[in-house]
Amino acid sequence: MLGSEEPPQFTCSRAGCSQTARDRIEWRNPKIHTEDRVKVWLACDEHSEFLTDFLRARSFPVRVVPLGDVSNT
Repeated sequence: MLGSEEPPQFTCSRAGCSQTARDRIEWRNPKIHTEDRVKVWLACDEHSEFLTDFLRARSFPVRVVPLGDVSNT
């Protein structure tokens, strides 16, 4: 049936995790990336805080956006 397809599912970027991602974590290493270069990790509910904390502990600029809100980037 046309239009009844499931939306694509994205997998969490945490090593060994195969859960569906809910957040898009946008970050960059200011020592090697210019401001226009943004890296992206995807995170499930369980690993979003862990991955964000990992990046913030290194003083990287971080932005977390729910995957459903990606069009607002």
